Amino acid sequence: MIRSLLFVPASSERYIAKAHERGADAIILDLEDSVLPREKQAARVRLPQSVRTVGQAGAKVFVRVNSEEERLTLDVSAACRAGALASFCPKPGTQPWSPGWQPFWMPWKVKPGERQRPLSWAIEDPGAVFEARAIAGASPRVFAMACASEDLSAAMNADPSPEFLRFPKLMVHFAAKAAGVRSFGLLRSVADFNDRDAVVKAIEEARSLGFDGSTCIHPSLVPLLNEGFSPPAEQVEKARRLLAAFEEAKKQGTGAFLFEGRMADEPVVQRARSLLAQHEQLQRRPKP
Repeated sequence: MIRSLLFVPASSERYIAKAHERGADAIILDLEDSVLPREKQAARVRLPQSVRTVGQAGAKVFVRVNSEEERLTLDVSAACRAGALASFCPKPGTQPWSPGWQPFWMPWKVKPGERQRPLSWAIEDPGAVFEARAIAGASPRVFAMACASEDLSAAMNADPSPEFLRFPKLMVHFAAKAAGVRSFGLLRSVADFNDRDAVVKAIEEARSLGFDGSTCIHPSLVPLLNEGFSPPAEQVEKARRLLAAFEEAKKQGTGAFLFEGRMADEPVVQRARSLLAQHEQLQRRPKP
C-alpha cells in the first residue's frame, strides 16, 4: 500500500533533510517544476545522497523527472543508479505509437540494467487524458497513473475546481484500473492544502471510488492521507464477520447469502478479502 506520496524539491537540502520525518509512505524527489533550470543538473548529481536521506525511515523513494528528451533520459538513468524505486514521468504526449511517443520509447532508451525500474505517468494535457488507456498499457514497467491538476487546468485555461477536475481524473482512474496499475489522486487540487475539511472529504470520496492513495505537496496532508486510505476499524470488523458468514453459507451449499440485512455474493466477498489484505499489510509494517 502506498497511501501518501510527498513531493520534495530535489534541490532543497533543507526539505530533503526533514522528509523522512513526515511519515509518508513514499517520497517523490522532484527534478521538474520545483527546481530552477540552473539547479537541475546539480540536483540530479546529488540524487544518490538524496535518495538515501529521504528513504532512511523506510519510505519508498521515487524521482519525478523532466519531460524534455535530453533531460528525461539523463534523469531516469540517474534515478535508477541512485536506487530510486521508480520514476514519475510528466507530459507523456498524445500521439500513440508515433516515433516520438514517450510511453513507447522511454522504457527502452535507458541502459539495459536500468530498464527494470517501474514508471508512473502524470497526465497533464487534454489530449493525454483521452489516450490514458494506451499510456497505461504501453509498457509492463508502468505501475501507476495520476492526473496532474494544476498542469491540466493550465493547459485548458481553466480553474482547478473539483467540478472541472472530476471528469479527467476519473478518466485517468478508469484507464489505470483497466490496465491493472495503481491510481493516485483526489478529485480536487492538492494545492489548497489549508482547507482541511475539504481535503478529508476528498480523501474519503477517492477511497470510496477505488483510488489507491494520493500525492501531496505539503507534509500536513500526509497523516490525513495515511488515515483516509487505511481501512477503517469498523470496516475491518465487518469484513471479518462477512467472511465468517460466507463460510457458513458455503457449508450450506449457497454462494449468495443474507448478511446484516443485505444480499452478499462473490464480488462482495472479494471486496472484503481485499480490505482485510490491506489491513494485514499495514499491521505487518514496522512501527515508526
